[in-house]
Amino acid sequence: MEGRSDWLASSSRHEGFEQMRLKSRPREPSPSLSRVGSNFYSTVKQQDYSASVWLRRKDKLEHSQQKCIVIFALVCCFAILVALIFSAVDIVGEDEDGLSEKNCQNNCRVALVENIPEGINYSNSAPSHLSLFQGWMNLLNMAKKSVDIVSSQWDLSHGHPSACQARHLFEKLQNLLSHNIEIKLVSDIHPEKSKVLKDLKSKEHMKGTWKSSSERRANDFSDIFKAGAEVMYINMTAYSEGHLQSSFWIVDKQHVYIGSASLDWKSLGQMKELGVVVYNCSCLVVDLQRIFALYSSLKFKSKIPPIWSKRLYAVYDAQHKLTLQLNETKSEVFVSNSPKLLCPKDRVLDIDAIYSVIDDAEDFVYIAVMDYLPIINDKNEMRYWPYLDGKIREALILRKIKVRLLISSSKNTDPLTFNFISSLKAICTEVSGCCLKVKFFELEEESTCFFKNTSLLKLNRNKYVVTDRAAYIGNFDWVGTYFNQNAGAGLVINQGNMGNKTSIVTQLKAVFERDWFSHYAKNSPTKISDCLSYKAAANKTVMNNVN
Repeated sequence: MEGRSDWLASSSRHEGFEQMRLKSRPREPSPSLSRVGSNFYSTVKQQDYSASVWLRRKDKLEHSQQKCIVIFALVCCFAILVALIFSAVDIVGEDEDGLSEKNCQNNCRVALVENIPEGINYSNSAPSHLSLFQGWMNLLNMAKKSVDIVSSQWDLSHGHPSACQARHLFEKLQNLLSHNIEIKLVSDIHPEKSKVLKDLKSKEHMKGTWKSSSERRANDFSDIFKAGAEVMYINMTAYSEGHLQSSFWIVDKQHVYIGSASLDWKSLGQMKELGVVVYNCSCLVVDLQRIFALYSSLKFKSKIPPIWSKRLYAVYDAQHKLTLQLNETKSEVFVSNSPKLLCPKDRVLDIDAIYSVIDDAEDFVYIAVMDYLPIINDKNEMRYWPYLDGKIREALILRKIKVRLLISSSKNTDPLTFNFISSLKAICTEVSGCCLKVKFFELEEESTCFFKNTSLLKLNRNKYVVTDRAAYIGNFDWVGTYFNQNAGAGLVINQGNMGNKTSIVTQLKAVFERDWFSHYAKNSPTKISDCLSYKAAANKTVMNNVN
């Protein structure tokens, strides 16, 4: 019984386990439920696949868009880079006619040119040079392709008897146009405000010499052609509130003039002017042409470009001068420019060019200018401009260089000039080795303070510095405002061999000494002392009225 009960108990436990197993086993789905589940699963799987495909496509699209944006940005950057590179690369164009430092002429001939007004007489032994008019005419007679002129004044058609040379020059320019010579003119005078510029710009000129009306048939227009000078107006007032004082010529990319004279009948008649003409010197043209190209790039523009093209950079400077032969004398030359606003990379400022000439002197410095006024008059506010005045003091005191200063004197000379000269002289008081001498060059025949002078004013408008080793010939008087605001250009010539009579530095020194020892050079401004007292009295009266 006991065994039977154990067997029954064991059997019941086995049946219980089986029932539990059956309960825990999942029921077999019906065929319909299986189909529904299968369809649902396949649908979800298909949707998941579609979502996966869409996401992959979206990723590819976004990646492609990002790639396009990156490529576009790179293309833009590359385009900007190329533009900057090309703007900075010296591309030889038609303005330079393929000239370079390697293929230019450096065996050159140079001549001083002067305009000596009628009635000005020197001793028979005094040096004389080619007249300014003849020097200019020689350049125009040599012209075969082009004439480029930068000038501050354009008045060649005045009716005064002393303007005959100016009228001849104007006719010569018209004649060159009639023979298809390309003429480019740069001015800060608008073409419509100058008769000379307007006439030269005119499209109709006559080829050859006009026949009389009886000889020329009414329908014969074979001699008429359309060609005029290209006049480029630069708005210096907008750039620096200044003026264009540059005065230089470039003829056929070979010959050069630079000096004090502008295309004005007074420069060829009433004024004492000095400049230099350099023949067959395309190496010098390579550099000077870039200043002309800079002016040309500003024509009719109201703003200075933020970046200058590299083709406008200086070729030579004070550290890397052009080495050439001038009248068979070994020389080192470079061109300077002003103001700083118009000086691209490596271009030497005029004031720094003058510094280099004075610093190179070992014995003497001779300075000839029309005006000496070391101040800047900016918007009716005057301030001291110490640079050139200080450079003279440095040469006198620290280096014991002998300085001579020749200033033009007239009734229009600013009275402050004489105050500054007195201050400059005082520095040498009781200082050993300090040697400063100042003279005033007077050409005016008569001066009246109360009434306008009926005769034309004659002035010495030379603008140069010469030392025992070098010379600077430029367009500026020594007035601070000019260097700070106006456009000008200068030429520096270094020549060590002063014993050579063909040396241009030696010739310029002789010109200075001729003027210095002439009876026109006075130790004091005798002709304007009464004017100064009159101006002082007038200023006092004005101040009293204001108060």
